[in-house]
Amino acid sequence: MATTRRDYYEILGVPRNADERAIKSAFRRLARELHPDVSDHPEAQERFREAAEAYEVLAKAETRELYDRYGHDGLRTGGFRPTDFDFGSLNDLFSAFFGDDLFGGVGGRGGRRSARGADVLAEVEVTLVEAAEGATRAVPFPAVVDCATCHGSGAAPGTSPTTCTGCGGTGRLQTVSSSFLGQIVRTQACPRCGGLGEVVETPCPECDGAGRLTEERELEVEIPRGIHDGQRIRLGGEGHAGVLGGRSGDLYVLVHVQLDDRFVREGNNIVSAVELTMTQAALGASLQVETLDGELALDFEPGTQPGDVRVLRGKGMPVLQGRGRGDHRVLIDVRIPAHLTDEQRRLLEDFGRSEHERNYGTDVGFFEKLRSAFR
Repeated sequence: MATTRRDYYEILGVPRNADERAIKSAFRRLARELHPDVSDHPEAQERFREAAEAYEVLAKAETRELYDRYGHDGLRTGGFRPTDFDFGSLNDLFSAFFGDDLFGGVGGRGGRRSARGADVLAEVEVTLVEAAEGATRAVPFPAVVDCATCHGSGAAPGTSPTTCTGCGGTGRLQTVSSSFLGQIVRTQACPRCGGLGEVVETPCPECDGAGRLTEERELEVEIPRGIHDGQRIRLGGEGHAGVLGGRSGDLYVLVHVQLDDRFVREGNNIVSAVELTMTQAALGASLQVETLDGELALDFEPGTQPGDVRVLRGKGMPVLQGRGRGDHRVLIDVRIPAHLTDEQRRLLEDFGRSEHERNYGTDVGFFEKLRSAFR
């Protein structure tokens, strides 16, 4: 029997219209309550994982919108899955979101600690047709990786970091002073080891003791059908490497969709224009019209008016992470001859003497037709 998953807003204790600041504040509060140094609750670890999953979804606009519209099923079908937290301890989870100073030293533990790597932002550009069909792009980006020579320790091969003699491996030093209020204990990071609790006596020659290097990476990124300009694609764990075995950050790919001279995009709809000559509009014609799927033959009835709109159902942009496509609206423009021969002028003058109001009938205004093209 399937387990019913709790609502993410309920987990964090925030309303559905909560802003980003309120969501982060709610998670920080829960994280403090569930820290193993202050919580004796037997389910503290599982509750924190639940809260972290809710935060990861609601803190990002893309996944929050998907969850608000389709719930947990929408996240799965949309390809957005909460991070599978695989850390050695809850401290890694806290550091992954807020760094080592989240708890302001409450129950703090000294020594070298793992920390989550930073996120990376890359950019890619696609055409409107590629955004409609989906595409694969090789995206280059710089990323921090563990040094292959020292495996991230910072120490030269054959050596290891040694316990700091200044702090005894705690990473912190305490000083006690007296005042009229009594003794005051102050704690600060050890200046010798920088709060790490260990010292690299013989630095790795490849990374100069840093334990990490920056290298140019390249990933094949799938651009989903229907993506909009300015949207981001998240690739979990492909960002900068974490410190001392901590989880890697994420890679965010910002997608730019190029403007297309043939089409104007309005949401999932496409608008384009086709030109008919005066005689084609009056007598009717068949023309090839550009669409996202290639050229399409369209028949225009006799008496077609400027500003008329032909709606091609399901010929617009695909719905991102959904089903179906928008429409393609073809706005009709009628060209009037700017230069006439004497014979053409005579024929038009003859027509002008014989035309009647009944030749034109009634029609909605041009601007109303124009507005309907963009609805």
